[in-house]
Amino acid sequence: MPRPAAAARTTHSNTAPPAAVEDIDTSFLESLLGYNARRAALAVIDRFLAGMEPYQLKPVEFSVLSLVAHNPGITSRQLCSTLGILPPNLVGMVNMLEKRELIARRPHPTDGRAMGLHLTPAGQKLVRDAEKTAATIEAGFASRLTPAELRTLIALLKKVYKAA
Repeated sequence: MPRPAAAARTTHSNTAPPAAVEDIDTSFLESLLGYNARRAALAVIDRFLAGMEPYQLKPVEFSVLSLVAHNPGITSRQLCSTLGILPPNLVGMVNMLEKRELIARRPHPTDGRAMGLHLTPAGQKLVRDAEKTAATIEAGFASRLTPAELRTLIALLKKVYKAA
């Protein structure tokens, strides 16, 4: 049987207004790995984005260029696997980085179907400078931890995302 409209409504005429929240209880959220990882990532990423502005690099573009710098001849398939990028997304990014004359494609030495990615001289300079900036940003955050805490934190984070 349907409820009468008056009964469905709650009236607060005889109750006091709700109290204002003074101290916010974040204890449940702060007990969650995802919440803490996301908060830490946002803090670092905000500074990282600002630091990469002069190089016109997004975080994933920085990661791609850094991997190419440290692994000359790496293939798109290897980049996708290492960074968890979908191939269609990487194709556009590689095309854009090639258009900026930061990377060049060369035939893979053992796989005739694959192309290896290499930095151009301009790409080498940009990556060298961008990695210095990234290292400085990281050092600022890392200074809040002891060297042992930093090693432990990185090891624990890897344990979480490599298990996924």
